[in-house]
Amino acid sequence: MAEPGRPGTTTAPRARADVARRVAGSAAAGCALAGAVAVTVAVVAGPGPGLTGYVSEAGIAGSGHATTYRIGILALAAALLLVGAALPPGVWAAPALLATGAVFTAVSGAVTCSAGCPLPPFERATAADLVHGGTSIAATASVVLAMVTLAVSGPAGPVLRRLAGLAAAVSLPLCAAVGLAMLVLGRGAVVGVLERLVLAVAVLWGLATATALALARR
Repeated sequence: MAEPGRPGTTTAPRARADVARRVAGSAAAGCALAGAVAVTVAVVAGPGPGLTGYVSEAGIAGSGHATTYRIGILALAAALLLVGAALPPGVWAAPALLATGAVFTAVSGAVTCSAGCPLPPFERATAADLVHGGTSIAATASVVLAMVTLAVSGPAGPVLRRLAGLAAAVSLPLCAAVGLAMLVLGRGAVVGVLERLVLAVAVLWGLATATALALARR
């Protein structure tokens, strides 16, 4: 056994932790890619109303691609957890926000909305619709807040900060536009396109961040 203060007494555990974080990053990248592909297939191949509907409509009960959609959502939730686990030590708040986002994402996939995924104020919603919509919004908010905290976190390193800063700069105005459009316009092509843009930015950020973590050399 190495004596205290001798070389190697602290580097071995640190090296193992670095390897574990890179493995988590690799797994996160795989989950993010698999989840994005599965959800995209379910949305494109499903019988939904195209860009005028919500992405979640691919997962409603009775849809031929509901299982594919739910698997994709769960894979994306796993990716969020793994990204949080792969972040460098000393990063504050972001791991907890990503874990929260993962939980809300999983719940939104488990609790399906009714046909059309109706939401107030223009449509009458069921309790399941409200739970699904609320958890979906909370998941997105958690991920965007994680981007913001990473963008200003010194321990995250310059690469992760730049990725998070760029994603946050794009996501924040898009999220504001989605909220405003849902309140003023309701369902339609505007909300449909904006929602897809927000989700695309979140997935691309998660995939890029996971890849950077997998390739990191500390």
